[in-house]
Amino acid sequence: MPHPYDTHGTPEVLDRREGPHGEVVLRRHGELLQIIANGCFLMDTSDGRSERLLVDAAYDALDGRPEPSVLIGGLGVGFSLAHAAVNTRWGRITVVEREQAVIDWHLDGPLSALSADALADPRTRILAADLVVHVNETSDTYDALCLDIDNGPGWTVTEDNDSLYSAAGLASCARVLRPGGVLALWSAQPSPEFEGTLRNAGFQRVRTEEVPVARGVPDVVHLAVGPG
Repeated sequence: MPHPYDTHGTPEVLDRREGPHGEVVLRRHGELLQIIANGCFLMDTSDGRSERLLVDAAYDALDGRPEPSVLIGGLGVGFSLAHAAVNTRWGRITVVEREQAVIDWHLDGPLSALSADALADPRTRILAADLVVHVNETSDTYDALCLDIDNGPGWTVTEDNDSLYSAAGLASCARVLRPGGVLALWSAQPSPEFEGTLRNAGFQRVRTEEVPVARGVPDVVHLAVGPG
């Protein structure tokens, strides 16, 4: 099947920044906008199905809880935020993003076309912070955590993110979840081992939903209900 976007030619670098965790780059390749971190491709604007699934699966697992609050970990190209904001049943929507460059690209840069309406929504709050630090230190609680800060438990771009998928990191996630709250984590590939880690951490109703891709293993969303 031909790719729906033309990505012939050399990508054009739109912005390049040195952040606290290394270099981040926004570039245009044909009709796509792409985010690159330390030379590693993170994401682009080609699809967004798995990011939308991340949000929808978390909402559905809350079983009709009124106006649930959601923490979105990672702003990325804005698919998860934009999709959450069009659902009027969500309550407070908090996004934690550690790269100021990514936030700037949404506020007044090329990615604003994807997120302007969501950012203008009074339910939305953007926090410039490291997600791992936030879940360790915040006193806020949420009904759902929708986390997409890396390629998944088996393939992290920065070592700092490893701890999120550990027993200690999951304990921090459980701490900020309200009773019966839902944890949803995006991953570039399935991980039965991580499902076991979730269960060992006390999470319940652990399952994995897949999003088929054109080539290779499917993207997945790991879902679990917090302990207690």
